[in-house]
Amino acid sequence: MLGAYLPILLLVIVAVGFGLVSLVASSLIGQKKSSAVKLAPYESGCEPVGTARERFSIKFYLIAMLFILFDIEAVFLYPWAILYKRLGVFGLAEMGVFIVILFVGYIYVWKKGALEWE
Repeated sequence: MLGAYLPILLLVIVAVGFGLVSLVASSLIGQKKSSAVKLAPYESGCEPVGTARERFSIKFYLIAMLFILFDIEAVFLYPWAILYKRLGVFGLAEMGVFIVILFVGYIYVWKKGALEWE
């Protein structure tokens, strides 16, 4: 029984060994000439402005989560559209319920003012 897991163990040993050998080789062979330009954070070729620890408004994260939530709708609509003929009326009713739930959620978020960017 242990012989069946031997190829997997060998693969794990080779993968970990390759990673370790690559890290050690790059630290031994690689150049170590540091400069202020190399240590500066890269931001699209522009000079960095401010610190990396800048705080964002909670609205930013809320909009991002809402975007992901409503983007998932497209993930569920695509397979439904492909199988529409096979699902028939039941599939149409289920997708209608799904769209209504999403629409109610959208109206709720809109009335709460979560989509207002200040």
